[in-house]
Amino acid sequence: MAGSSNNRQQVFSRILLGAVVLVLAGGMLLYLVPSMPGTGDAASIDTVAKVGDESVTTDEVRQQLSEIEQRNQVPKQLESLYAQQILKQLIFQKEIEYEAKRLGIHVSDQERADRIRQFLPTAYNGDTFVGMDRYAAEVQGRFQMSVPVFEEQIRQGLLLEKFRKLVTDGISVGPGELQDEFKYRNEKVKLDYALIKPEDLAAKINPSEAEIKAAYEKNKGKYLVPEKRVVRYALADVNQIRQNTQVSDDELKMQYQQDIQQYQVPNRVHVDHILLMTVGKTPAEVEEVRKKAEDVLKQANKKGTNLEELAKKYSEDPGTKDKGGDLGWITQGQTVPEFEKVAFSLPKGSVSDLVKTQYGFHIIKVLDKETAHTKTFDEVKDSIRAPLLLSKADKQAADIADKLSTAIRQSNKVSLDDLAKQFHLTVGETRPVSATDPVLELGNSKEVKDAIFGQRPDELSLPIHTDRGYLIVSVRGVLPAHQGTLEEVRDRVVADLKQEKSTDLARQKAEELEKRLKSAEKFETAAKALGLDPKVSDLFARNGSISGAASGKQVSAAFQMKPGDVGQPLNLGASWFVYRVAEKQEPNPADFEKQKKDLTDQVLQTKRNLAFEAFRTSLEARLRQEGKVRIMNDKLKGFGSLT
Repeated sequence: MAGSSNNRQQVFSRILLGAVVLVLAGGMLLYLVPSMPGTGDAASIDTVAKVGDESVTTDEVRQQLSEIEQRNQVPKQLESLYAQQILKQLIFQKEIEYEAKRLGIHVSDQERADRIRQFLPTAYNGDTFVGMDRYAAEVQGRFQMSVPVFEEQIRQGLLLEKFRKLVTDGISVGPGELQDEFKYRNEKVKLDYALIKPEDLAAKINPSEAEIKAAYEKNKGKYLVPEKRVVRYALADVNQIRQNTQVSDDELKMQYQQDIQQYQVPNRVHVDHILLMTVGKTPAEVEEVRKKAEDVLKQANKKGTNLEELAKKYSEDPGTKDKGGDLGWITQGQTVPEFEKVAFSLPKGSVSDLVKTQYGFHIIKVLDKETAHTKTFDEVKDSIRAPLLLSKADKQAADIADKLSTAIRQSNKVSLDDLAKQFHLTVGETRPVSATDPVLELGNSKEVKDAIFGQRPDELSLPIHTDRGYLIVSVRGVLPAHQGTLEEVRDRVVADLKQEKSTDLARQKAEELEKRLKSAEKFETAAKALGLDPKVSDLFARNGSISGAASGKQVSAAFQMKPGDVGQPLNLGASWFVYRVAEKQEPNPADFEKQKKDLTDQVLQTKRNLAFEAFRTSLEARLRQEGKVRIMNDKLKGFGSLT
């Protein structure tokens, strides 16, 4: 339920902000998450970087990393990379502030107020400010941040925009650059090709016994068998506890009364909408958008027309377009006033006239309506039962774990079997496992592995919380690491030998196919003679690709060839790509004018981005040379280092 609510809130934000994303794109794209100016000094144990007198702390890095991890799962091995990027961004932020002071560049209160009004028009009723309490609630509800953080973020974005403007305003695009980009996008080739993968060849390779023995003897030192341990365990199985746990109606009613507020449903409507945006357009362009919107409205009002299909075709709201314009349920105060007024006044099943907001023209359809009420106990008791049952069972399991911990601490003579019998635990034993082997029956967690390989034989671990419940492990036996005999490591030797031979065979086939093609043999005939699967690509440009095979960049040489020319075999990882140009399509000069605006925008944006990145690199290099930037890499050991 909560996840669904969060998703709807994200959809509302897209509608409510509209052009805000476009405005931010130039000025705040570099910021990963909201941040406030650093505090502290160079002597602080928490300071990881200094720019002038401003500090960046490890707490700031951790906070931003934590916020990213809350929104997206970050693999443990990538934490260092994320932390380094966060640190770089925080340092650049301080460098911009430092340079702004040096040059006398600042953001005025009026500039910040104007931008806030653009971001949050509902903070004003006409020209009248709605008041601090409502303003703070709007900021928290729509941006999930406090007013000071929000306003500081606005200021930082505006300051960055000023520097971008200074750096990139003089950049232009020449005719030659446009022609180059036009050719890059529109010159296309079609290839005959074969992708030769060693793994496809490995199945047909059967090394002889002599080859296996020779490979083992040659690489014997590579085939060590690591230490393995056999583990007995006792498990307080939480699933078993849940099956034996009951929840009474009285307990359900008590939970219902405790959470009664969450069952209060406000006035709300379920709506679809189509948005045609007018943000940043001239009056003449707005009028064109209006005409288009009126045409879409006529289609929407035709009997039997599906608004969902029209939204997928015409809507310019990226958050709802692919879902057929579905905004889900909205409550009062969640959308701009013009949108809300119409949505709540329409009867169920009806379609609105054009609704003009600061973001454009909307067409709204009300799918369903609900008046404010509190859901009854009978309506929600089934939804209460499952989480209450889980909570009750988890508490019972935790209570058992506490008693197990006490028993183990009180006596080092207590046995695993005695504990299992006393607390009704499930007992089992693993196969011999190494530190790198998965131990799925025990949850395969780091804590379990640490207990297995950190304990003395017959010692009992304290309860370890896993997905299955609470686990006690005891090492029953240790098999020391040793040089593996051929029989012990035969599978590894054979796998390595197959990989080596198949990799070499893939190269040989690529070279042989190239040789046959250059002797004018037909591609299909030559490939099939070598047991390969010949294919023909679609026409693709340099910025395109052959799905599952190669990118336009990887086969860029093909664009310099003539039909019939054979390319040099490409080594793509362990695989080989052999091709011949089957067809070449030159750009159609008549398309140049049609694409000119888009080409100009793209090349200009690319040049601006490169110029600003060069400015960023130059600024950092100068400030480091002047001693204004200092990095304390030793303070970031937990996340890696920044060089």
